[in-house]
Amino acid sequence: MTISMSSASLPVFKTMLANLSHILDKGAAHAEARKFDPAVLLSYRLAPDMLPFTRQVLIACDGAKNGIARISGVEAPKFDDTESTFPELKARIQKTLDYLASVPEDRIDGTEDKEITFPVGRDKTRTMKGEAYLKHWVLANFHFHVTMAYAILRHNGVELGKSDYLAGAKG
Repeated sequence: MTISMSSASLPVFKTMLANLSHILDKGAAHAEARKFDPAVLLSYRLAPDMLPFTRQVLIACDGAKNGIARISGVEAPKFDDTESTFPELKARIQKTLDYLASVPEDRIDGTEDKEITFPVGRDKTRTMKGEAYLKHWVLANFHFHVTMAYAILRHNGVELGKSDYLAGAKG
């Protein structure tokens, strides 16, 4: 059996975004239990030149949304990037999941050889075939930002383990 572009993308995004939402719940609960302002976690970064937690979540959502949009040709919604609380970030994740659910699989499947040009940085673009774009750019970038969000919370004492990162994984 061959793997399709839709089966290699949509379930992965759905599972990991649900896991990210679960991780956000644990971060919010941690701040509440320890009675500190959740903004401390939301603005935290692991290194001075790294984007903060909130941006990691927004970029993960945008990576899934924009990656599927470019592959499928189905226009992605524009989000304002104004989220600044755990509930607002969870709503952003849900809006992303809603968009992904609206994209027909047949718009994704068969795009392995489609030329996709996408921005890399502020002034450059890159072009890749659909399958390479999905496997080597979109998924890698998406997982990077989900992992960084997890790492920021874990570094700050939120009780997270591998089982939280993989909470929704199906086998």
